[in-house]
Amino acid sequence: MGHHQKSWFGSAFSFLFRRKLPMETETSLFILVSVLDVLMTWFLISRGGFVESNPVAAFFLNHWGRKGFVAFKFICVLVVCVTTQVIYTKYPRLASMILGAGVLVVGTVVVYSLTLYLKHGGSLPFSAF
Repeated sequence: MGHHQKSWFGSAFSFLFRRKLPMETETSLFILVSVLDVLMTWFLISRGGFVESNPVAAFFLNHWGRKGFVAFKFICVLVVCVTTQVIYTKYPRLASMILGAGVLVVGTVVVYSLTLYLKHGGSLPFSAF
């Protein structure tokens, strides 16, 4: 490969990401709180005494274990992210509101999970002071 030639991957990456995606901040926040949700849920379940309260997610967990559970959660995240990008093309405000609501709902679940953990004897790995 010559000095000035781009690899196939580099060319594809440049094509796909030649400009910013709409709602990058909202999408990033939604992905972040979703990752935290998966981590907190798995941490609580692994600790014992806790169960997945979402019946669909529990079905995947009970039938396909950790991999099925994580796959289900991230397929849901992917569907929301792609759907809101499509909605954005005609209704940008609505798409932003959907992602904002998603961040609020999933973020609330994360805070609730953290509250359960602390209420049942868990401690944070750092001191507040």
